[in-house]
Amino acid sequence: MERWVCTICGYVYDPKKGDSDNGVAPNTKFEDVPEDWVCPVCGAPKEQFSKE
Repeated sequence: MERWVCTICGYVYDPKKGDSDNGVAPNTKFEDVPEDWVCPVCGAPKEQFSKE
């Protein structure tokens, strides 16, 4: 699975890990992350992420 990087702060969304603190289960593809999810570090919207 592809990892995605926040272009604002550099946080890496790793689908294998998900973001369980914010309701995204492990093994969730970035495309399947809810549209209202934001970067857990800086709060940037999903649109601010790019493929690593």
